[in-house]
Amino acid sequence: MAEQRVAHERLKALVIHRLQGVGVQEKHAEVVADVLVHADLRGVSSHGVLRTEHYCKRFRSGGFNPDPRFSLEKTGPSSAIFDGDDGIGHVVAKEAMEAAIGIAEQSGIGMVGVKNSSHCGALSYFVQQAAEQQMIGIAMTHTDQAVVPFGGARSFFGTNPLAFGVPAFRHPPIILDMATSQAALGKVLHAREQGERIPSDWGVDRQGRPVTDPHRVSALLPFAGPKGYGLAMMVDVLSGILTGSTFGPHITAMYGDYEEKRKLGHFFCVIDPAIFTEKGAFRQQVDHMIDEIHQTLPAEGVEQVLVPGEPEQLKQRVRLKEGIPVPNSVFQFLNHSDPIL
Repeated sequence: MAEQRVAHERLKALVIHRLQGVGVQEKHAEVVADVLVHADLRGVSSHGVLRTEHYCKRFRSGGFNPDPRFSLEKTGPSSAIFDGDDGIGHVVAKEAMEAAIGIAEQSGIGMVGVKNSSHCGALSYFVQQAAEQQMIGIAMTHTDQAVVPFGGARSFFGTNPLAFGVPAFRHPPIILDMATSQAALGKVLHAREQGERIPSDWGVDRQGRPVTDPHRVSALLPFAGPKGYGLAMMVDVLSGILTGSTFGPHITAMYGDYEEKRKLGHFFCVIDPAIFTEKGAFRQQVDHMIDEIHQTLPAEGVEQVLVPGEPEQLKQRVRLKEGIPVPNSVFQFLNHSDPIL
């Protein structure tokens, strides 16, 4: 599919303009755009600006509260519940992570459960917030059913991603951001947008048979069989049940029920290394570990062994210079001035 490269600042401005065009307040539109372009810069286009059209449609349909009143209730010395009041998830998640960082600065550990939120985009953005403050960040979120449980033929849990951010000293932070499915649903949607085939272990059709046509995917497969399935369940426990939200098949669908508030839950944890060890020594040891991983003998055909998040960081450097590849259909939507719907 034809595409063009767009400078990240221009792309961000286009997203902000499109979101404001459907009534999203400017400061919230800026956060959403920042998270989406962050994903595209890292090469995770499934969570990038192509999602803008969906958010616009949901906003116009009433699926978001246009003027949310966020609240933070401390529940202990190191814990709190953040109520997103049905606002846009990217904004909710960023503020909740900021709250967790603030608690960790005081108590060493900050844990914030989030309720009444919505899809929040790439979790790497939020754990990076913590890593930039020289702290360890952990983030997870549940979503509507899309993945078959191990041994099942029908979906139950969502892709239920989780992420970790670990600060280093000389090196960029280690950023692990992964779905508990073999592939994120967004990657299947991106393959549909691009007209591409998908690996046979990404998803199954209505009969539970593996498929390579993204348009035939009825449900996704968990990664590593029972391991991905088990992690998906734990993410739903911490993001959903623990925060007073619901779980799995009871979550409002992202695609379809556009007028319904999704009531998603997230879970954020921030750890200040200083409560366990000297912070500078910790970051230097992380550097030392990265250095040794880089020196690991690579397999045939591999140039160098990398750490989690490093391929995305390398891609970001290129895209900051050369621009972000955007499918023409997505660019046309962003650059169009007509009303949504």
